[in-house]
Amino acid sequence: MRFSRKSEYGLRAMIELTHSFGRKEVVQRRFLSEKQGIPLGFLEMILLQLKSAGLVGSRRGAHGGVFLLKSPREVKLGTIIRTLDGPLAPIGCVSQTAYRKCEDCPYAETATCPIQGVMLDVRNAIVSVLDHYSLEDFVYSGKKISVETVRKSKRLVKSSLPMTQTKN
Repeated sequence: MRFSRKSEYGLRAMIELTHSFGRKEVVQRRFLSEKQGIPLGFLEMILLQLKSAGLVGSRRGAHGGVFLLKSPREVKLGTIIRTLDGPLAPIGCVSQTAYRKCEDCPYAETATCPIQGVMLDVRNAIVSVLDHYSLEDFVYSGKKISVETVRKSKRLVKSSLPMTQTKN
């Protein structure tokens, strides 16, 4: 599962706002855009969604900007991603926040669905991680991961995947 660029940018913006939270400062949109490498127009759209969800506030004027409305300890990563991307479930029939019955699935009217069980496990795994960590954990935890660590983990995952055999 891959999150959108909007969620990635939203998390980066919230990281920056978390750094200024304790100092009771507002962060100017242009500064946020430049510091995090987010196109200003796209950032403004993201901030508007986060503001509508009650996660950020804004102040107008020469000394205006945006700021976190809640403590970084209270804001879960899952909340940010749901706000920007929608439900965390990979398919609608396993979503707790936006359940959608499968219309065209041949298993929709049966007692069991072979897809639903696995996708529910996927949703639960994603939710258990993203709803466990807050912005405070995300920003201030000791879990600093180097780029090399990410590259190594990709190689490990690739090497542990089963080889598929093709028939000639």
